Amino acid sequence: MNQNKKTFSIKGMHCASCVMVIEDSLKKMDGVTQATVNLATEKATVIYDPIKVTDEQLSSAVSNVGYQALITEEIKTEDDEQKEKQQELHDLRFKVVVSLILGGLILWGSFPGLIKTSPVILQNFFVQLLLATPVQFWAGFGFYRATISAIKHRTANMDTLVVIGTTVAYIYSTVVTLLPQLMIKVGIEPMPYFDTAAVIIGLILLGRYFEAKAKAGTSEAIKKLIGLQAKTARVLRAGQEIDLSINEVVIGDIIRVRPGEKIPVDGIIVEGESSIDESMVTGESMPVEKISGDTVVGATINKTGTFTFRATKIGQETMLAQIIKLVQEAQGSKAPIQRLADMISSYFVPVVIMLAFLTFAVWYVFGPAPTLLFALLNTVAVLIIACPCAMGLATPTAIMVGTGKGAEHGILIKDAESLETAHKIKTIIFDKTGTLTKGKPEVTDITAFGSMDKDTLLKLAGSIEKGSEHSLAEAIVKEAESQNLVLFKVEKFQAIPGHGVEGMVDNQRIVFGNKRLMNKEGISLTLVDDQIAKLEDAGKTVMMIGLENKLVGLIAVADIVKDSAREGLIALQKLGLEVVMITGDNQRTAKAIGQSLGITRVLAEVLPDQKEAEVRKIQAEGKVVAMVGDGINDAPALAAADVGIAMGSGTDVAIEAADITLINKDLKSVAMAIVLSKKTMRTIRLNLFWAFSYNIVLIPVAMGVLYPVFKLLLNPIFASVAMATSSISVVVNSLLLKRKKIV
Repeated sequence: MNQNKKTFSIKGMHCASCVMVIEDSLKKMDGVTQATVNLATEKATVIYDPIKVTDEQLSSAVSNVGYQALITEEIKTEDDEQKEKQQELHDLRFKVVVSLILGGLILWGSFPGLIKTSPVILQNFFVQLLLATPVQFWAGFGFYRATISAIKHRTANMDTLVVIGTTVAYIYSTVVTLLPQLMIKVGIEPMPYFDTAAVIIGLILLGRYFEAKAKAGTSEAIKKLIGLQAKTARVLRAGQEIDLSINEVVIGDIIRVRPGEKIPVDGIIVEGESSIDESMVTGESMPVEKISGDTVVGATINKTGTFTFRATKIGQETMLAQIIKLVQEAQGSKAPIQRLADMISSYFVPVVIMLAFLTFAVWYVFGPAPTLLFALLNTVAVLIIACPCAMGLATPTAIMVGTGKGAEHGILIKDAESLETAHKIKTIIFDKTGTLTKGKPEVTDITAFGSMDKDTLLKLAGSIEKGSEHSLAEAIVKEAESQNLVLFKVEKFQAIPGHGVEGMVDNQRIVFGNKRLMNKEGISLTLVDDQIAKLEDAGKTVMMIGLENKLVGLIAVADIVKDSAREGLIALQKLGLEVVMITGDNQRTAKAIGQSLGITRVLAEVLPDQKEAEVRKIQAEGKVVAMVGDGINDAPALAAADVGIAMGSGTDVAIEAADITLINKDLKSVAMAIVLSKKTMRTIRLNLFWAFSYNIVLIPVAMGVLYPVFKLLLNPIFASVAMATSSISVVVNSLLLKRKKIV
């Protein structure tokens, strides 16, 4: 079945119950297989069958429950989005200022104690009505619009609580102002509470303003990544160098980059060499030397030389664009722990409304005189204090900061679930080749016998191996070329499968290969057996060269362990994790490499298609397992692991194969990813603890449980302050994650 994935913005969400309502509406559609709504990013991600579901139907599913889906909005530039956000904040700030000024004037003219210092005009009930009305229906219009739409679709959200609470206070105060005799007849002093309604709206809007400002900080990583993109490129066309906008570059263009300039797009160097600062996309601080034929990545900085390169990836295909897309998707995804909070929040608003009715009934029947007044004020306090905003923001804000912080260190996390699972890892399995090692064999030892010298030996070996396609042959030829040795002309070259190669140089027969080849040729190795064993025990592959049936030398080749391997493994062991190495090498070589790295559990002679089974065996031991591989050959094992970590270069395959991609190729980043997961989960738990505790403790206080003993009630105005503070505190606590060290 063909599946499309679409991410779009949603307007009008303010709490976790909004999230659940929209998700439920989208999931009910025939053809939608998955729908995730994120409160912090204000976006929905839907996976659906495009044959059954259209953009219009998705939009209708959202609008039917009272929200606005911006599915077909034009792709905005960073500047456009910034301007739009600034305008929204400006409008919200204006409403906050007007609401708090008008509410403050009403409060001055009505609050006990303050009223003695206020002008007489502010004590007039009709003046207070005039001041409160624009706050209630202009500043609070958004609350009413969302509530009316929710009621139409038989749902309820945080706006419903605000509207019920403030409208009750406003209507009661209006009746007191217009019909004071009616209040006197029922034994109630005609005292309005316009200040309660106006100040509550002002404070809730103030809380949303600060919350929006703080949430903007959580997406800072995306802004930084987008800001890395070069704006122009110096392209060679028709023999001329011209500066073009980055959007005008096409694949195949030859582009010149000078020292200090940003590389505009991905490509391959055609001419020249330089040192490139790739820290923006890899997190690796050391510049990388590049020569003709090497790849370069857009948004990295050319440090020293001038070079030209051919553009191979542009626009959304560049590595930077892939990274941005991956981080955006991760920030918009939902961790399992968040689903629990969202589910609770979806039932929370209806429960609060019932508690509010219960509060009104109990105070009206059993409360002290004036019972109606006490019942109304405590009901309003319950409705205002119970906002589930903090619960809705607890997880997504921490996920946004955590995934953004990872991206800054070259750690790309595919989704929130992977970030959450990583902190539970008990065992990490490392593929050897290309992960613990560089993946490119290098010559480590050259030993010449008799009158043969090392240079001549290497020339002979390089000459005979020039015609071979074996990976070890490439290492020997490369070593000879690096020493500027002029290779001999070889005649009658022949590869001997499983043994080595043979040929003629200056009418002398040369054989080069393993022990089996030497035995076949009748060349004795008795005198060098101990030397060969010593090299093999060090994890090296030894090849022998014979000239005219006489052993003239040994060449050892090894896949060198990465510089970061030992430090990376030590960091993991300090975290108390079991480290396992898996390889297709023979037992002796595998054991030697394992010992050199301090790995005690080594799985040797494992073929690529057997790695997945080995992962599942360790999982069967009851352990949460991470698999670290190159993201291509190890794809089945990466998929089978609880968390797949690709030590890749950020290619499409690597990103698709793994849950986490380490584009800096630094093994220390594996430990960093796990530490980041632990710190993010700690932040989420603290956020949820605060959010739930706030409601559990303050709702009973708002209902009046302290009144019988302490004669204490929670003023609705203070309730709105507490509600706003809880949401802001959760976002600020998530932002503190930015300052925590993961290295």
